[in-house]
Amino acid sequence: MSDEEWERFLRESVTGAAGAPVEPSARARETDQRSRERSGRPDAWRSYAPARPRRRTGWYVAGLVAAVALVVMALFPQQLVGWFGGTGGGRDGAPLAAESESPREAPGAAPGLRPTLAEPFRGSPAARWADGAAGITVPEAKATGWMDAGQVEQALRQSRNFLVAAGLDSRVLRGERPTEAIALLNPHQKDVQEYLRTALSSAAPTPETDPLLLFSRFRPDQARPAGDVVKTRGRLTYREGKRGAVEVTADVTFVYPVTPAAGDDGPDAEVVRTIVRREVVMSWDDPTKVITEPGTMSLVSYALDMTNGGCSGPTGYFVPPFGTADERPADTADRVDPYDRSKPIGTGDETTAAGDGCATATRS
Repeated sequence: MSDEEWERFLRESVTGAAGAPVEPSARARETDQRSRERSGRPDAWRSYAPARPRRRTGWYVAGLVAAVALVVMALFPQQLVGWFGGTGGGRDGAPLAAESESPREAPGAAPGLRPTLAEPFRGSPAARWADGAAGITVPEAKATGWMDAGQVEQALRQSRNFLVAAGLDSRVLRGERPTEAIALLNPHQKDVQEYLRTALSSAAPTPETDPLLLFSRFRPDQARPAGDVVKTRGRLTYREGKRGAVEVTADVTFVYPVTPAAGDDGPDAEVVRTIVRREVVMSWDDPTKVITEPGTMSLVSYALDMTNGGCSGPTGYFVPPFGTADERPADTADRVDPYDRSKPIGTGDETTAAGDGCATATRS
């Protein structure tokens, strides 16, 4: 080795040669080691990495439970009424869901408050019922008997129209002739037409010819409505009847608040609730098999239970017991709950149109 090469070797030993490897520091070795241990590509300097979504299992479960609850409420409202003590709304004063099937028990107790002209349904389960026709549930229409689904839907609508015309028309309630209801009845059904002629013309109807069997009527000189609302609760059902007819059954309770015709309008005015439950079976007949007219139906049967409508013989009108509403017979076996729709009509001791005695309503 020449002297020049030896001197260059000595200099490079001190200053380092260009391109020679440099021993990394301890910090650099540690950083490099962590980088190799991580899987995947290393993050670029100042790059944006979106945050990984956090699992929210609790929210998902709560949302699923809420969705299931909404479906159950929509499909089985009546069962929910039973689960929560028969009140159906979960809080006092909440409107009840529409009646889609026969209830399993009587409605829960309401506060024992006296009705007034301003609040005629105060203290009554009917305070949570729907007004007028809205309280009569109409089921989904399906092809039945001789009718397709569209015809069944029309038959159901007309059946409800009959109940409205017979039990809610303000003119009929004042004792006028139920013209609209009669127009829906088959004019060729002789026994019904004879009943109508006798019931609506006789001053002394018999139990068999009492117009109250089908129509709600008050004598204007004895009672007047306490307000413009009649509460209702009930439903229509249907099936195939004789000769392919569509047979519609209505089971509806009407609550009529009334006050004496000659009474005052002050806060102490007497208000009595006449409670009427009717079951009417209507047959929409095949015109190729039964003589009928378009848009009319035949009556198969009709029955009535009533409370606070009169205890004497039939007069053709409801007779609310003004001034005697607090009287009670001694026999507790004659007590009845007029709001209990869980039992078939006529199985209790309610007073009927025949008027041969009165049971005592446990509430009104």
